[in-house]
Amino acid sequence: MDALRLNNLTAAYGGQQVLGPITLEIREGERIGLVGRSGAGKSTLLSLLYDRVRDQAALVPQEQGLVQSLSVFHNVYMGRLSTHSRWYNLTNLVWPRQRELREIRPILEKLSISDKLREPVEALSGGQKQRTAVARALYQNANILLADEPVSALDGPLAHVVMGIMAEAYSTSVIAIHDIDLALRYCHRIVGIQDGQIALDAASDRLSPADILPLY
Repeated sequence: MDALRLNNLTAAYGGQQVLGPITLEIREGERIGLVGRSGAGKSTLLSLLYDRVRDQAALVPQEQGLVQSLSVFHNVYMGRLSTHSRWYNLTNLVWPRQRELREIRPILEKLSISDKLREPVEALSGGQKQRTAVARALYQNANILLADEPVSALDGPLAHVVMGIMAEAYSTSVIAIHDIDLALRYCHRIVGIQDGQIALDAASDRLSPADILPLY
């Protein structure tokens, strides 16, 4: 992915401006952590970014975007629906092919949910659903990862595992994350959003939690 630059980006709802104007450059090989309190504009910014790079990006939305009645396998497989014909996708819906099973099972193993491969998503816990959404993004293997609070339902050790897996799989990412310590550890750069504006933009290794806390 080439560098992506947003110039004076704004967003409004109901005639009221809720984001911007924001100017932001995302460089290839850069992992950006979006921080700030709930309602500051992080999700809106991610949504606008996704609109710009939809063809190059894998998205983990905050609401996960899973089909509850389908299995974990099928939800993960949806990450590559566009790469196959309708007929091929339909046959995988009826009876999963061995090739896709061999590709998807190791991803689920990394995320400790391989035992849920054939379980319907509606039967999963919140944390398992979140990991299924992450698995779908990993399977998609796009150029950039956009994720909105992808580990909010996970406990400390597991959140670190999943953040590490995403960092290994995607060299370029923008992740909205509430946990300051995770943001500092797994992101190269921190962008703080406050009242719809960029209030902080700095390299992670130049920041401490005390620099970020005022944004909350």
